[in-house]
Amino acid sequence: MKKFLIITGGSSGIGFATAKLFQENNYSIINLSRSKIDLDNAIHIDIDLSTPNWQESLESNFKDLLSSSDQICLIHNASKMQSDTVESFNDDNLREVIEVNLVGPSILNKITIPFMKKGSSILYVGSTLSEKAVPHMSSYVMTKHGMIGLMRSTCQDLFGRFIHTACICPGATETEMLVEYVQGNQEALKIMASTLSENRLITSEEIAKTLFFCANNSVVNGSVIHANLGIQET
Repeated sequence: MKKFLIITGGSSGIGFATAKLFQENNYSIINLSRSKIDLDNAIHIDIDLSTPNWQESLESNFKDLLSSSDQICLIHNASKMQSDTVESFNDDNLREVIEVNLVGPSILNKITIPFMKKGSSILYVGSTLSEKAVPHMSSYVMTKHGMIGLMRSTCQDLFGRFIHTACICPGATETEMLVEYVQGNQEALKIMASTLSENRLITSEEIAKTLFFCANNSVVNGSVIHANLGIQET
């Protein structure tokens, strides 16, 4: 069986750990991102989801790559996170967050679904902020909530096509994006870890295993999966 993983943002963090795990399980890897993935035999397609018309060259590439595929797992992992509020956001930055977190996945679905056969899957990497909000994260919260809506629409619109979907919502995961967000503040990372049941941050490999499970179990179709170690309620 010829299986493909198509993943956005696969060059680091959760994306890289996921690509590596899927490759170890006989998937051919197609990474869509600005940075090249450091994984032997992976196909890298240079794409910036925040820019217009990125999809123009992708359709012909996919026709060549995916026409003979038996099964495809599409994972929407790339994400843009910034600090803003409902009254202080920058208009252009807000549009960019929406482009990366919602518009890009929608366009990529439209391009990829025609190549998907029975057993394929579309997975979304959400966040604990897909279902709650914290201050100073307005655009990220908005789009991660929207991602759950997109996943549920995916389930309904593809009903009976044997293509399943789920939104996996990681808790605080030790990735480059998180460290950059807290500007390397180790104390801030410790505080985040202290709110989780095992008093530690989640690893990218743990989320990768969760994504692999969902890719290979259609019973999760339409589900929101909490992958957060258990968060202390306040």
